[in-house]
Amino acid sequence: MDFKFASRTIFLALACGSFAVTAVAQWQWIDKDGRKVFSDRSPPADIQEKNILKRPGNQKPVAAQPANENPAVAVSAPAAKASAPKLSGKDAQLEAKKKQAEEEEAAKNKAEEDKIAKAKAENCERAKKGLTSLQSGVRISTVNAKGEREFMDDGTRAAETKRIQGITESDCAK
Repeated sequence: MDFKFASRTIFLALACGSFAVTAVAQWQWIDKDGRKVFSDRSPPADIQEKNILKRPGNQKPVAAQPANENPAVAVSAPAAKASAPKLSGKDAQLEAKKKQAEEEEAAKNKAEEDKIAKAKAENCERAKKGLTSLQSGVRISTVNAKGEREFMDDGTRAAETKRIQGITESDCAK
């Protein structure tokens, strides 16, 4: 029984491994920026034939340089081209993204300030109405912790008036 299980396991492992080999990228080329690209699709039409390094099947890649050139010069030229990317384009994109992030942050801060100003204005209006009610002399009732209705006495009214005056001073000051 163990031999049967082991043989099936080995067979399945080999079968799965053979499928993984076919998933390897079949095309390999050097793009216009000097980077190697690996893909299962053919390169774009603007890629020169000499820049295609590997094709699907067993075909050999095309030689990238003739044998009579100096190898040191040929190796340093692509390296210099690859190491000097277009900084101006990337810098412009980076600056644009940075500027956009700053604008978003400024808009976010302004929205937050507007929200706070609106809340203060509402609190000010509510406090003014409450202060007017307290100063009018009308009997004002409140609900205690038990849920019972109580009327404010003079001490409670004075304390509440003082508290609301503090709110109007802080929220209504412009």
